[in-house]
Amino acid sequence: AHAQGKPFSDNDCGRMLADMGGVFMALPPAPARLLDLGCGSGWTSVFYARRGYRVTGQDIAPDMIALAEKNRLDAGVVDRLDFVVCDYESLGFPEEFDCAVFYDALHHAEDPAAALASVYRALKPGGVLVTIEPGVGHAAAEHSRLAVDAFGVTERDMPPREIVRLGRAAGFRSARVYPTPKMLAMIQYEMPALARLPDWISDFIRWAGMGWLILAAKHWRGGMVVLRK
Repeated sequence: AHAQGKPFSDNDCGRMLADMGGVFMALPPAPARLLDLGCGSGWTSVFYARRGYRVTGQDIAPDMIALAEKNRLDAGVVDRLDFVVCDYESLGFPEEFDCAVFYDALHHAEDPAAALASVYRALKPGGVLVTIEPGVGHAAAEHSRLAVDAFGVTERDMPPREIVRLGRAAGFRSARVYPTPKMLAMIQYEMPALARLPDWISDFIRWAGMGWLILAAKHWRGGMVVLRK
């Protein structure tokens, strides 16, 4: 898989696969109809299709959709997956989808309010939108500035609180925010120093860390947001 012409690192792949587990827990069961927004090369779309969803992958870039079509053929999921070139700020799918996902794509929107309103219209009543986006500080990060210079993309901070605010303004009736699986793994599995402490101390630190993550996911970090129409 590639992002903006560069191969993903092993750490990137591990993070994204962990995130996919969280996304699947928030989605209605397959074979629901799923809209994959800003799908790029289509690797997420293939992932959803292999899980049994009926997927439409959307991207504004024709060259990315051309690559996604090749990935669709290579993955053998042509019967459950199609792609469309359009702007997710002006979708033409009135109440057609059971669920939709923005995976690391909403923060590229020129008008995120228009994007969320457009997705709201595309979902059936009771439909679910799941987002996993970068939080505060993303736009100022070096890799974001380099992407803007090299590819002309929009890079903005997109913390969960902003997604919730814009989602409610678009009409979504409920919103929940969760730490991403990768955030949970950092506390539970990626702090080897805790193993040298007494069990009661390490357990206290881990559970306190979980509470901090829930607070951080809502306000600063890039948590998973689940909006329901």
